[in-house]
Amino acid sequence: MQFDAEVRFANGGDLRVREFRLDIPGEDVSEGELAELLVRHLGLLMVGEVEISGKTLIREAHKGSRGMETGPRVRRSVELSHVLKDGMATVPGLPAPRIGAHETHAQSRSRYAPGTEFHFASISMVGNTGTYVDAPLHRYEDGTDLAGVPLESLADLEGLVVRAEGLPVITRELLLPLDVRGRAVLVHTGWSRHWGTEEYLSGHPHLTEEAAELLVEQGAALLGIDSQNVDGTRGGERPVHSRLLAAGIPIVEHMTGLDLLPPHGFRLHAAPPRIAGVGTFPVRAYAIVTEE
Repeated sequence: MQFDAEVRFANGGDLRVREFRLDIPGEDVSEGELAELLVRHLGLLMVGEVEISGKTLIREAHKGSRGMETGPRVRRSVELSHVLKDGMATVPGLPAPRIGAHETHAQSRSRYAPGTEFHFASISMVGNTGTYVDAPLHRYEDGTDLAGVPLESLADLEGLVVRAEGLPVITRELLLPLDVRGRAVLVHTGWSRHWGTEEYLSGHPHLTEEAAELLVEQGAALLGIDSQNVDGTRGGERPVHSRLLAAGIPIVEHMTGLDLLPPHGFRLHAAPPRIAGVGTFPVRAYAIVTEE
């Protein structure tokens, strides 16, 4: 909802806002209900009167609001990873996966009782395929491998979404207002809409080194992005990978579905198989969203 408001305080003074946007429950609210939501969202004290005007319904992606925890709470799951397919391209220069049958249902019948048959799959691929997680070993020869990354660093993480659609670079300033400590920070660039095309493989949005430094300083638990790489790839340097993986912060790249997530109020799961001696492997990333 977009509106203008004038807030007059009981102890003197006033606050005026123009074309303010606030998430509302449902399709419409009265001016009185909207005034109450504004006060609760901004955490205002000693409010005397609130006058609302110019109320207009705006439909856009949920940006987040405080003070709206009412009504029954429900849980839903959201897929955040791409489907792995034979021959698909993920990273330029790396081989595509080969997915097929080691033994088909028909071929297995001779080894079992009549009416009993199985399919045994064969998969050959590099770890950087589809939606995958990077452990420190991916960047550092003596870094922790997938088997050594604690499960609590990859599963049941409190998450938040950074809305960065249309931005070629995600800067430190964009992350400054966020409380990232102990959270999975998922950067929604919208680049996943190009998945499966040549456009996806170059010119992707990415973070700056300063943004990565902030995530390390503030103690983020994990970084995810729905583009081709958290780093720019025109040169050989990879400062975001270097900073985060040196600090033991896993990175999930090539995500999708981040537009379906609220800015907070969900738990992220992105755990790969527990493989020794490997630093990168696909995950089935998903979120459990709790909402009203």
